[in-house]
Amino acid sequence: MLSKISNSVCSAIFFLLIKLLSFLPLSIIHFLGGLLGQFFHLLKPNIMKTLIANITNSGIFKDPDENKKAIEENIKEMGKFVLESMAIWGSSQKKTLGWIRKVNNFELIEVALKKKNAVIFLSPHIGAFEIASIFYASIKPITILYRPSRKKCLEKWIKNGRTKGYINLVPTDKSGVRHLLLALKKGEAVGILPDQIASKGKGEWANFFEKPAYTITLINKLSIKTNATVIIAVVERLPNSQGFDIHLEVIDPLSIENAAGLNLAIEKQIKKFPTQYMWNYDRYKQP
Repeated sequence: MLSKISNSVCSAIFFLLIKLLSFLPLSIIHFLGGLLGQFFHLLKPNIMKTLIANITNSGIFKDPDENKKAIEENIKEMGKFVLESMAIWGSSQKKTLGWIRKVNNFELIEVALKKKNAVIFLSPHIGAFEIASIFYASIKPITILYRPSRKKCLEKWIKNGRTKGYINLVPTDKSGVRHLLLALKKGEAVGILPDQIASKGKGEWANFFEKPAYTITLINKLSIKTNATVIIAVVERLPNSQGFDIHLEVIDPLSIENAAGLNLAIEKQIKKFPTQYMWNYDRYKQP
């Protein structure tokens, strides 16, 4: 649809949509998101097929009935993610932070700051993962790798919406990596999606739920060069639209010195919140 209208009209419609969503309570956003998830996956059978295959092949849900229930729930959760992300882009930093109910193990951040250690935050595609960087950016600067939207008419508002507080967005190319390294050497934080498919030549194949996935190797390289503290940050979507909890856990750099170790660390977090993971993302495709 967006491809059939001009960029200016598309941009205006998208801006109005994210602003409208920003005024709605989280309960309404999630209700509409659940409906959107079901409708979207009906219209996109290939994406639905990917979601079903990834959940089933993960082996997390042994019982067929539990697996079926998880698939139905995950479809709704993906719709919630889409609309809540748009609401975040249209909202102020203050309102977004107001949705956070608890930050578990916040002392891990305090220890790193006290030691003046740089921090590498890893946020897998679980729950409302965009909130993790917004939270930290309310305290200290954080540099985030950012891949522009394929829809140019949306790009301005998505980028503006993600740039809250002390967030610095950098492109997913060599210049972006240089910015990450510079930030870490200054003792600042960076944020990376560890389960995003690496660009060709910038990753290695390693099992992810016992199936080969092309996995980024950048994290280990940055950790070795800067001796940064590595913290995995997961944003759990609480039941009944009560808000979000952030879960922090320090990762031993030696445990993720290769792609296989990194994938195991991600799997561990997914198993805690399996229905909130982005299973419709084709993690196993060629780069």
